[in-house]
Formats: sequence, C-alpha cells, structure tokens
Amino acid sequence: MALRSEPTARQMRLAVELRRLRDAAGLTSREAAALLGVTAPVISQIESGIAGVSEERLRRLATHYACTDEELINSLVVMATDRTRGWWEEYRGLLPTSFLDLSELEHHARFQRHVAILYVPGLLQTEDYARAVFSSRMPALTPEELELRIRHRKARQEITIPYEAVIHEAALRIRVGDRATSRAQLARLLELSEADHITLRVVPFDLDGFASASSTMTYVGGPLPRLDTVVRDALHGSAFIDSEAQLHIYRTSFRNVEAASLDSEQSRDLIHKLMKEL
Repeated sequence: MALRSEPTARQMRLAVELRRLRDAAGLTSREAAALLGVTAPVISQIESGIAGVSEERLRRLATHYACTDEELINSLVVMATDRTRGWWEEYRGLLPTSFLDLSELEHHARFQRHVAILYVPGLLQTEDYARAVFSSRMPALTPEELELRIRHRKARQEITIPYEAVIHEAALRIRVGDRATSRAQLARLLELSEADHITLRVVPFDLDGFASASSTMTYVGGPLPRLDTVVRDALHGSAFIDSEAQLHIYRTSFRNVEAASLDSEQSRDLIHKLMKEL
C-alpha cells in the first residue's frame, strides 16, 4: 500500500485510535509488529497515518490489544476501509487542508453542536454575510480565493443531520456587513430555525453572571462518543481535538451554555426584535 504524503484528519484520527489501543495494551510498536508479523516501521507508519491498514490487519491488531469493544472496532474498520471521494476533493490544492478536513468530518458526522460568540455559524450564514466575513480576513484574500471559500461554504450548508446552535446575542448584533446584510442574515436564521433537524437558541446580553459562553466551538458527533471531535478555529487554521478528557470538558461546556440560553421560541422572538431594530 502506497504511503500518503499528507494524511487527512480522518486518517489521522484512525491512526491515533490504534495507537491508543496499543498503549492501553501496554505493548511497544516492536511487540505489536511481531504479533502481526511485520516490521516495527510498518506499525509506526500506520500509527502516523501515512500508511493505511486493511480490515484483516486492523481486526488482528484489536485482538492482540485485547480490545473487546465491537462497536469501536467496527467503527474503526469503516474509517479504515472507506474510499469515499467527497465533493470537497475538488478543492484540494486550492483551499487550506483544514477546510477539506472539516468538510470530511461533517460528511461522516451523526450530529453537530455549535457555540458562536462573534459570528453566526458558517453553516447558517447567507452568502453576503459569508462574503463580509471572508473579506475581513488578514492578509486579504484575492478575488479568486474569496470566491472559492464562499463556494465551499455554501456546499457545506446542506445540513441533514441534527444540528444545534447556541448563538450569543453579540453575534446577532455585530454587523460584519451593512444593515441589509445583517437583516437578511437574521431572516435566514428565523427560516432555518423552523426546520425539524435544526435547533437554534440565543444567549441574551441581559443574562446575569454567566461567562460560560466565552468560547466558540464546533462539536461533531462520531459513530460513538469516543470518536467525537471538537473543532476550534484559529488564525492559522482549525484545530481538531479528540482526547477523551477534552471531549468531556467540551460536552459539559455545551450543556452549560445550552442550559443558560433562551428556548427556541424565546430565541426566535429575540431575533425578530433585533430585525425590527435594523
């Protein structure tokens, strides 16, 4: 099997999970290689994501690692054998790799949860709003780069899985574009909030003593909780977080933010009020 020059985030996640299983079994890479009948570099290549692993080898490794979690093993097999060439591949070499990794992650997600503080979540943005957001990036994007990002974002917006967004009132009031752009964006949020699979809630300014909604995050559900992922945006690109301890923190954080937010009907009422103010 040919070695990969740039593993995707999904391929790296499989590699990380296999390394975690080996570590939990207390085996070195050399010992795991001997059990599989290969050399230690083969195990290192698999665990660094630059080499794939067949279903037969993966199941043998799981047996040697004394892993009895069939649901986990089957989920890892799917990750190892999936040959999907998604729509995002047309952007490879044109957009940063993190854009493609996020698209692939969303494609395989069971659900998504989002906490937004300063901007409306990307999956809910209108084209004009997205254009205003991308136009503010530094260094400035070329016209071609700008159009690629907008086209890619629009392609990501085909949401069919359960999606929950908790948006701080600040993100609804900040005008990333002009007045008309802001009004159209609020109208779009009201439209999307009526969908059965989308839950939209707002954290109002007048909530006393609440600081938990201070961090933007995207929580993406995997086939089982252990394979969930948190995505954090930064100036240099997206960071993908998958350690169980960190996932627990972000799950708790989302529950706290959600509990402090307005319910769906109250949230729509507030959005209506903000629209009237524009």
